[in-house]
Amino acid sequence: MWRDSKERAIGQKENHSFKSHVNFLNNILPKQYQIDLALIDDKVVGMVAYNEIEISQLYIHIGYQGVGIGQTLLQKVKEQSSGRLTLYTFVVNENAQRFYEKNGFKIIGRGYENEENLPVIQYEWTLK
Repeated sequence: MWRDSKERAIGQKENHSFKSHVNFLNNILPKQYQIDLALIDDKVVGMVAYNEIEISQLYIHIGYQGVGIGQTLLQKVKEQSSGRLTLYTFVVNENAQRFYEKNGFKIIGRGYENEENLPVIQYEWTLK
């Protein structure tokens, strides 16, 4: 789900092996972030990795986008945040940009520091 969603969002094949991603999800990501899953009929349809100040990953199954799963996950993250969240999204991922901007995130930076070597936008949300 995560790989398919990311590949579709950025228009490029994943450069890490499936085994490498499993290791990342099971052993690396949980050391810094809480990971919540959205399930429908025991099928993972969404995931978010976050802490009180940052969203590291937010991906929704390509067959379930636009039905409120991302909104539900994001709302939970906001409720558990410090009142301020930052995240990065790829410039090519216009759907994510619309989603975050609709949910109160503002652009605070731009860059290229990622394995995909794609331009990114840094967003921030603050509790009003």
